[in-house]
This record gives sequence, C-alpha cells and structure tokens, in this order.
Amino acid sequence: MSKMEIFDPAMCCSTGVCGPSVDKNLLRVATVISAIIKKGGEVKRYNLSSDPQAFVDNKVINEYLMKEGVDILPITLLDGEVVKTKEYLTNEEFYKVLNLKEEPLTLNLNKGNSCCCNNDGCC
Repeated sequence: MSKMEIFDPAMCCSTGVCGPSVDKNLLRVATVISAIIKKGGEVKRYNLSSDPQAFVDNKVINEYLMKEGVDILPITLLDGEVVKTKEYLTNEEFYKVLNLKEEPLTLNLNKGNSCCCNNDGCC
C-alpha cells in the first residue's frame, strides 16, 4: 500500500483541531485520515511548529519551502511524490490516490468525542 505524508503549516497542535474555534476543514481532514488508517492505510502528518526537522530532512519538502516559502503548505506526498500543494486533498482525492473504497463520512461537531477532548466535541 502507498504511503501518504502531509506536511502541515504551523498549527497549535498536531492536527489543528484544537482551541476555542475548530476549523471544519481541518476536522474533515483529521476524520478522513483516521478512517483511512482504520482501513489499513498509512498516513503521516508533520506540523511545521512541532516537527520542523521532518521538513528539513525531506528533500522534496525542503526544496519546495526554499523556492515557494511556507505559503506552499500544506503539501501532500504519496510515496515521496507531490500530489497537492497549498490545500488539503478532498475526501474523494484521499481515497482515489490511496486506491481505497470510499465510504461516506459524517461529521457531528456537537456530539461527544467527535474531535478531541471533551463531551461537547471541542477542545
């Protein structure tokens, strides 16, 4: 199976799904990644603020950052090749590039345990 890596811009936590107001797109991405991992997919995320060495160590990412700056983030790699820059993959793109059967995902921001740490679904 292919290996996906996502190099995120600097965020307050590893997924960006934290703080007083949750970005729904980041919540969507975290949910899709969780579903993919549960299906046996391999997806790794690197946050510029908490894992800067990953950005330095990856030659492809390092070159993009040197040429374009941090505005190029997020960058998604599949087996070391860039598949998308400047925005996250759509749900359909995640499943397509990983050759996984897509299943409908529903997000309920008001239901307990939907994102991270307490019963109202937010940090």
